[in-house]
Amino acid sequence: MKLFYETRLLFVRNVRLSFRNPAWILFGLFQPACYLLFFAPLLDPISRIAGFPAGGGMLAFTPGCMVLMGIFGPLYSGFGLLQEWRSGFLERLHVAPISRWAFPLSKIGYDVLVLLVQVILIVLLACLMGLRPDIRGVLLSLLLIALMGAFLSACSYALALWLQSEDALSSFLSTLSIPLMLLSGIMLPLSLAPVLLRLIARVNPFSYAVTATRALFQGNFLSGEIPLSFGLMFVLTLLALFWAVRSFKPAL
Repeated sequence: MKLFYETRLLFVRNVRLSFRNPAWILFGLFQPACYLLFFAPLLDPISRIAGFPAGGGMLAFTPGCMVLMGIFGPLYSGFGLLQEWRSGFLERLHVAPISRWAFPLSKIGYDVLVLLVQVILIVLLACLMGLRPDIRGVLLSLLLIALMGAFLSACSYALALWLQSEDALSSFLSTLSIPLMLLSGIMLPLSLAPVLLRLIARVNPFSYAVTATRALFQGNFLSGEIPLSFGLMFVLTLLALFWAVRSFKPAL
């Protein structure tokens, strides 16, 4: 109970800080909204090609857009932590009688909340453009995206405290994020890719998330990619969480 109370206090602090400048949350919607408005319609002419997921371009791309947001949003959250580290906030937490789990859990929880709000708004925009997904599948997809956001947010904080440099963190994340995006089937389904690319994509956990989210949107709950993706993300989230907490302890 003590850990929950401390985490809640720090979580509320993060939410209140975001209310001072809520425009940043909306700015995070600009890029995925552009993809949805200007790229997804381009997929309709090729949606009849053999191997393309059923349901048309919008039903194929919106789940990919959700995963795209799940990658690029939480993955860059470490920059805010570096600002708090330089301001001395982490040093002040060191003398506070709180659990070392409370601060990273509150940060990760806040990042997941922001991500879910943004993803829900994007799904609503897609529905206005004609998307008709399975509602149960959408809810399960949000849970999967939340796990993904927690995993990448924890990794970002651990990397930030390890590198302790905005320039180094930016270079590392830029190098990492582009291959993750291209080999996940976000822009185009991997079923259209050459065999070699599909084999390489098997080591990318986000490729399973994209395939599972598309199956959920279609209402195909018997797809084997769904439990595989949930299990993979759950394990990765636990590992990343322990990594982040261990990284916070020296900083605190």
